[in-house]
Amino acid sequence: MTDSKQLQSTSSSRREFLQTTTATGAALLATGNYAFAQGSERIKVGLIGCGGRGTGAAADTLAGDPSVVLTSMGDVFKSQLDSSLKTLKAQEGIGARVDVKPEMQFVGLDAYLKVIQSGVDVVLLTAPPGFRPQHIKAAAAAGKHIFAEKPMGTDAAGVRSALEAVKAAQSKGKCFVSGFCYRYSFPHRAFYKRLHEGAIGSVRHVHATYLTGPVKPMPPASARPAGMSDTEWQIRNWYNFVWLSGDGLIEQACHSIDKILWAMKDTPPVRCVATGGRDTPNNEGNIFDHIDVFYEFADGTRATMAQRQIPNCSHNDNTDYVIGAKGTGTVHFADTDMSGETKWKYEGPKTSMYQIEHKEMYAAIRQGKTINDAERMARSTLAGLMGRMAAYTGDSITWEQMLTSKENLFPVSLDWNASLAVAPMAVPGKTVFV
Repeated sequence: MTDSKQLQSTSSSRREFLQTTTATGAALLATGNYAFAQGSERIKVGLIGCGGRGTGAAADTLAGDPSVVLTSMGDVFKSQLDSSLKTLKAQEGIGARVDVKPEMQFVGLDAYLKVIQSGVDVVLLTAPPGFRPQHIKAAAAAGKHIFAEKPMGTDAAGVRSALEAVKAAQSKGKCFVSGFCYRYSFPHRAFYKRLHEGAIGSVRHVHATYLTGPVKPMPPASARPAGMSDTEWQIRNWYNFVWLSGDGLIEQACHSIDKILWAMKDTPPVRCVATGGRDTPNNEGNIFDHIDVFYEFADGTRATMAQRQIPNCSHNDNTDYVIGAKGTGTVHFADTDMSGETKWKYEGPKTSMYQIEHKEMYAAIRQGKTINDAERMARSTLAGLMGRMAAYTGDSITWEQMLTSKENLFPVSLDWNASLAVAPMAVPGKTVFV
């Protein structure tokens, strides 16, 4: 189990990070573990999870380094793998480096293990979040460089186990890059750097919004083909089941929660309360369609997170509003600005943050350095799970409770053909914290 002090500590400063990675690089050079130093050696990549997000991550990773080659792919559905492979091969500039032979195309619940064991150097973990801890643990144990999409998991036990696996493999000097992509965005890095330097004074409040429509609406039961197992039906419609998606607050709005913690210098909240529920019927599944979380930090600062996935709403918003003692800051998807004693607006380059995270990972690999986002990823995911738990139960949930929570949503024995009951939707005031 993770020591609470490990997750309570703030992130290292950029100077400390550079000192650490420089020292790591020197150590790797000294031991000869510097296989990709010249930038021309091939780096072989395996993709685990070939849906839209995985296909996008593979395209970004191929754009991140001219000598990266996609050599292995795995998914539970052959149709998704085939579609992803076709799409990637057709993309100008990267298609020639998609070299996935038939024997390196793996299908099934164990496809992730076959990709990891296929001789790749880097794995992209982009399957539904419920599988993330299992995939992280296997990839870390195998000594792979890892790009892991957000969030880190869908329950506290899974997140802690994934973090422990990465920490146990730290001596191997491998990179672990998180899909919390705003951390790699130039406008956002500039904003939070200025914020931490006091540009708008001490942070008094952060209000984050992720108000949008449904991501993957649940089809009616009549759409289920005859003979399709519970496991396949749920994985095909993964967003609608808490064990697979974590709910919209965790799967989507975790970006906003990550930015709340960024504003607070990666200090976790001490407690939170929340409201939420299901406004629009969803055929089946057990996720809420709206959750509002109210976080409290040790210094008295408050943060609010407004999340919604309801169709046909006339107003949507995905913005962070930071209130400081001397001004305010606004964080949009691609722009950031500040007002108050000093006005400022980001005017620099706006390179795709999705590509930057891959470019920086390969640059680190080739320079013998190590990027490790695991602890920060775990902290932000747990803060999201803390909010979900508060909404599901109606209780005030503390950070210490999250560090010891025994909630584990992953099926004890996941079988493609077995029955898999759907847990009832949470009811605030009746659902109990685990």
